[in-house]
Amino acid sequence: MARNAFLSLLVLCCGLLPVAAATPDARTIVERADRIRFPEGGFQVDVRITTEHPGKKPEVRVYRILAKGNDRSLITTLYPASDRGQILLMRDRDLWVFLPRVSQPIRLPLSQRLTGQVANGDLARANFAGDYDARLEGSEEIDGRRYHVLELKAARRGVTYHRVRYWVEEKTYRPYRAEFYSRSGKLLKICHYEGYERLGRIKRPTRLVMEDALRGDEKSIMEYSKLKLRKLPSKIFTKDYLKKLRR
Repeated sequence: MARNAFLSLLVLCCGLLPVAAATPDARTIVERADRIRFPEGGFQVDVRITTEHPGKKPEVRVYRILAKGNDRSLITTLYPASDRGQILLMRDRDLWVFLPRVSQPIRLPLSQRLTGQVANGDLARANFAGDYDARLEGSEEIDGRRYHVLELKAARRGVTYHRVRYWVEEKTYRPYRAEFYSRSGKLLKICHYEGYERLGRIKRPTRLVMEDALRGDEKSIMEYSKLKLRKLPSKIFTKDYLKKLRR
């Protein structure tokens, strides 16, 4: 009886010991970070991009994004006035630009530079989980906070970058930093996710700083504002619908 009582007490004590939470797999981490960057459903948001060059006046461009999930988006240029009315349409990984004085849309790659250090795909597509195979490299402490460090490799051709190193806060799954690499392994640019504020019910990064890693003398600051959830019909994300609007 004494032996049985001892075993029962041992089992009870073991049950009270704290159990370390299992580290989520890499794909889950990236999916959760994607949901923090942007809502899963339909939404509208304005983006102001300021590109700073040494010794030059900053270049400012303003866009309005309408998006439905991770695979459909419309990006309309609001400023400067000379480019007002230009529209980028993304469906899946296909991207077209509609120009005011051109009758047919023009196909563009996601990796092509849009302005400054910002590529078309940086604005049109925010689906790291769908575009990359993720591997968890480890953990790193920065300024008293711990971050998952992940390596993302392009799952297919045509995505914005060939490889990404990605820092995501362990406790909140908030993106902190990303490094973007070319196919040859050269570091192209570095992105810092800053200015977390409540947008669309949860805190999201409202300021992305994209730094040129090749020369180090240029950076583009993407500032997000006026985000609101919207029910957007699928028909607006089609070439035929945009052609009708332009007639």
